[in-house]
Amino acid sequence: MSLYKRGSIWWVEIVHHGQRIRRTTGAETKAAAQEFHDRLKAELWRQGSLGEQPAHAWEDAVIRWLDENEHKKSLSDDKDRLRWLTARLAGRSLVSITSDTVRELIAAKRAEKSGGGQYKRKEPSPLSLSTVNRYMSALSAVLNSAVVWGWIPTAPKIPKLSEPKKRIRYLTREETCSLITELPIHLAEMACFSLATGLRENNVLELEWNQVDTARRIAWAHGDQTKNAKPLAIPLNDEALAVLLLRRGEHPRFVFTYDGHPVSKASNHAWYKALARAGIEEFRWHDLRHTWASWHVMSGTPIEVLKELGGWSDLRMVMRYAHLAPGHVARFAGNAKPFSAPTNYPTAQTETA
Repeated sequence: MSLYKRGSIWWVEIVHHGQRIRRTTGAETKAAAQEFHDRLKAELWRQGSLGEQPAHAWEDAVIRWLDENEHKKSLSDDKDRLRWLTARLAGRSLVSITSDTVRELIAAKRAEKSGGGQYKRKEPSPLSLSTVNRYMSALSAVLNSAVVWGWIPTAPKIPKLSEPKKRIRYLTREETCSLITELPIHLAEMACFSLATGLRENNVLELEWNQVDTARRIAWAHGDQTKNAKPLAIPLNDEALAVLLLRRGEHPRFVFTYDGHPVSKASNHAWYKALARAGIEEFRWHDLRHTWASWHVMSGTPIEVLKELGGWSDLRMVMRYAHLAPGHVARFAGNAKPFSAPTNYPTAQTETA
């Protein structure tokens, strides 16, 4: 038997039939850790002697799930959510995670406050329901996988909280000029390129010169760089080309750099300071993509064309912008003529007069 501490938490290490088993006890006292050890030993004996199915621990499921999903582009976000869940489920067997457990986790997450931040909000506010849903989706992914593996017979149902619908946030041309003026030069160039191409933040940060052909006025993102895992061709308009010409020769590999090094994050403190100085509130870097798409639609770009330009795999994602382009249906508005208006009925011309 071996008990040892990592930080303030006791861990147990047991050799069972030649296999070394390490688990966190989730306990901060040695007495509680000893109790966990004794239960684990008894459980292992019942499995070996009586043929009982092993009671797999939450941590074991997390490790296997991460191994099987290491290709996911959002894995770093998943890891953050699983760390939060593991801090509350450490030492628990999967079969002990019930609907009551899920309700407790939802309540615990909803009780947390979001970081206010000097440049986002003055005071911390309650977490959004969408944030809570993402944490519960991570829980659901692990538990549903455990069902597939045969580790548990069923998984508890995890409710999805109703999220309020949000308006598309985009900038006017005047707001854009104000923001670009306030940004430091390297962020201003990245923002202008984003507004000209609609690229997501990571695609701008990772863009290399070998992915750019200014002569053919095109750039591209590889399949392992895009959200839908498909290569994306990016037509370069005059504004995008102008930015690339400014950046040419600044770095041998990456297009966008700062002080000779690739930029790791665009939405940093300098970004939020510039937003504050420009008087722009509740605006994220990703909203530059919304701005690009909104400008396209308001200028008459068909929704189907916008889908291809933006690299969306689902047309429903692009339909969020359809209401900004009523012009393409305006010519049909006069088709519904159930009656003829009386001659003395006021018209737009008579009312204007």
